[in-house]
Amino acid sequence: MAQQQPARRVSPAPYGRGTGVSHPVDVEVGARIRQRRLLLGMNQETLARRLGLTFQQVQKYEMGANRVSASRLSDVADVLGVPIAYFFGGISADEAVLTVEERQTREVMRQPETIDLVRFYYAISDEQVRKQFLALVKAIAAKHRAPATAAP
Repeated sequence: MAQQQPARRVSPAPYGRGTGVSHPVDVEVGARIRQRRLLLGMNQETLARRLGLTFQQVQKYEMGANRVSASRLSDVADVLGVPIAYFFGGISADEAVLTVEERQTREVMRQPETIDLVRFYYAISDEQVRKQFLALVKAIAAKHRAPATAAP
């Protein structure tokens, strides 16, 4: 007869139900919902209405306070015009595995002004004008670039 292993004690998760701390994956999925919504120029009320929810529920999803069920995420993906995989690409449940630079880049890309800049850039229908605009922005950035040793 095989000897039974003693039961291992599992420490409670630092996040999840009852802890008051959202799971990092829920936070990341919510951030991606918000980012895509803003890229489309859509407000929370419009997304909520199209999903049959209140804007407060959309807020909770975007903050990661509430988990988005698989069926609801499918609906969100349809409304936002992206595949479900959009919400999970490159996700790590452990933020500690991200470098400082990766965290900073992720944060910059989620700023409303960054999202507006990208959205309005692609709203320029003339490709040549877009290229000229990009060249202008690059020239201004090069002239006003902070020294490499300065903190962001």
